[in-house]
Amino acid sequence: MTEPPSAPSLYAFIREGALDAELAALVSLTFEAGIPIVVAGEPGTGRKALRDALLGLLPAGARMVRLAGEAEAFAWMVEAVELGWRHEGPWVPEAGADRVRARDGDAPTVLVADLEDGSGAATWGERARLAVRSLAVGYGLAATAAGTRLEDVLGRLAAAPVGAIDDELTRLGVVLILGRDDAGASRLLAAHYLRPVARDAHGHIQRLPPAVLATWNPSAGRFDHFAWGVVGELAGRTGRRPAEFEREQAVRARLLAIRSTGRAPDSIPPAPSTG
Repeated sequence: MTEPPSAPSLYAFIREGALDAELAALVSLTFEAGIPIVVAGEPGTGRKALRDALLGLLPAGARMVRLAGEAEAFAWMVEAVELGWRHEGPWVPEAGADRVRARDGDAPTVLVADLEDGSGAATWGERARLAVRSLAVGYGLAATAAGTRLEDVLGRLAAAPVGAIDDELTRLGVVLILGRDDAGASRLLAAHYLRPVARDAHGHIQRLPPAVLATWNPSAGRFDHFAWGVVGELAGRTGRRPAEFEREQAVRARLLAIRSTGRAPDSIPPAPSTG
C-alpha cells in the first residue's frame, strides 16, 4: 500500500464537500501515474485552487514547468520543434543543462497551464496546441480550462486558434468539471475520463467514447461513482491489476477521509483482503 502524498489544501476541498475522498483517491492514483488532469469551470468556481491542490499528489522527483502564457517560447523543451512549434522570430534553445525532456529516468515532467483565452498568463493558440501535443511524447499536464460541460472544453480546444485534433484531445486524461450547486457552493459536478486512441489485437484503430467517473447527485446530496466501468483500463495505465487498483483506491480513500474530516465515512468500505 502506498499512502497518498500530503496535500493539505486538497483535504480542505474534501472537508467542504467540493469532492469526496473516493474520487480524490482515484485522481491521486491516475495523476501520479502520469495521466493528465484538466480542471474546468467558469471563473470563480475554484478551478485554479483545485488544480494547484492536486499538484500536491505528484510523486517525489516530478518536475513541474509552469507555462508563461503569451511569453512562453518553449526554449527549454527538447521536443518543441519536433512537435510543430512555429516560433516567431529568432529562436535560441536554452543551454543543454537547462533543457527539459518529457521524462528524466522515472521522473516525469508535468506542464502546469491555464488553457484558456484570457490574460497574458493564459496559454492559448499555438502555445496551447503544443501543450496538448506534448502529451503524445510523455509530458504530464495539470491544467485549467473554461467550460461547464466536457463538450464545451473539448470544443474550445478543437476550434481556432488552438485547433487540436480529436486524437490529441483524447490524451487529456481526467477532466473535472467544477460549478455551483443549488445552494451556490462551488462543487465538482462531473468527472470524465478521456480514453486515448488504441489498437485492437488486429491492429485496427479504436476510438472509444469518454467515460463518466463520477457525478454530483443533488437530490441525494452525494457523489455517484461509475469508474468501475473502466477500472481495468485505469489499472493498466497505472501498472496495476484491477483488484490491486481497487484495493489501493479504497485504502487511499479512507486515509484521505480521515485526514480531511477525522473519520472514514461508511460509504467507503475497508480495503479488500489480499488473502
